[in-house]
Amino acid sequence: MTIRSLLPAGALVGLALTLAACGGGDEKKATAPQRQTVTAATATQANLARTVVASGTVEAWEMVPVGAETGGLTAVALFVDEGAWVRQGQPLVQMNDVLLRAQLRQQQAQVQTAEANLARDDAALARAQELKQKGFLSQASLDTALANQRSAAANLAAARAALSETQTRVNQATIRAPVAGQIASRSVTKGQIIQAGSELFTIVRDGRLELNAQVPETEMPLVRAGQSASIVADQNGQAEPRTIGGNVRIVTPQVDPQSRLGVARVALNPGSGLRPGNFARATIDVGEQASLTIPGAAIVYREGRAGVYVIGANSAVRFAPVQTGSRAGDLIVVSQGLNAGQRVVVSGAGFLGDGDLVTVTTAAAGEPTTAPAAQPQR
Repeated sequence: MTIRSLLPAGALVGLALTLAACGGGDEKKATAPQRQTVTAATATQANLARTVVASGTVEAWEMVPVGAETGGLTAVALFVDEGAWVRQGQPLVQMNDVLLRAQLRQQQAQVQTAEANLARDDAALARAQELKQKGFLSQASLDTALANQRSAAANLAAARAALSETQTRVNQATIRAPVAGQIASRSVTKGQIIQAGSELFTIVRDGRLELNAQVPETEMPLVRAGQSASIVADQNGQAEPRTIGGNVRIVTPQVDPQSRLGVARVALNPGSGLRPGNFARATIDVGEQASLTIPGAAIVYREGRAGVYVIGANSAVRFAPVQTGSRAGDLIVVSQGLNAGQRVVVSGAGFLGDGDLVTVTTAAAGEPTTAPAAQPQR
């Protein structure tokens, strides 16, 4: 005997309808969209104490080349080497000036001869003028005396000019520091024949160094000359990186079209201990700025791009790439890609994709920001 024979016809119909209703509910449940439970925050404008972080290479404020003004002479003495501090006018190299000094003495004698000749012709002209007034001398003789006097004066001027030229070459045989500072490089050796115009030394003027800090183009408008900066350089042999003070000296007006970076030249305070070529990082205090902020936990990375998931009116999310800036506690500054008032996913953002539906809840105090597993909406 079967169940079918025991039940009346009406009961069988009711059982069939019940089973059909249960099967239809399961199908609707299977096709219902799933929602991720997340927390959210609103992008907010606030005045924050901002800093701009930039890195670059330490260079000399002004690198002064030192060359030879006269050539063809041998270097017979070197007085300084790389790393030495020099004052303006201090001798650096002495070249062989024996021949020049001999020429100098010869020209000094020629000047003395020219002076004697001029004195003689001055006296002769004075006598000729006196005799001419008394009528004892012809005009032709007076003209001759005057011409002789003028020729002697010209010879004296030429002799003095030649003497001055030789004296200058003697002085140039001693190469001196044009400015005070530190010797950065030396390219001359004792015994070398020095040619005119050849570079022998480079000097870091006044020992002043500056950091050519590369600043992202989006933060360039915040940086101004005179702003204070803290420079950190990692140097071998030190337990902790050194922090050096400085100030922005100038902000260059150009941005590199390839790297999208500009340059702020940060003058380092004296005694920094850094050298040209060192790598360093600068934190520039740019003061309070109106900034768009969101929680740092809202930032996620998709295909190497930083971005956030923005919640739309229908609770669907979309990925929006953003340009991030400095941090202020748990908040991060967003300079591009987001508008004030937009809501972004904070907890659970790492598990989302474009078009996903979310349910926003309020995170409890102390709740971790890791996203819970996706659950179907019941």
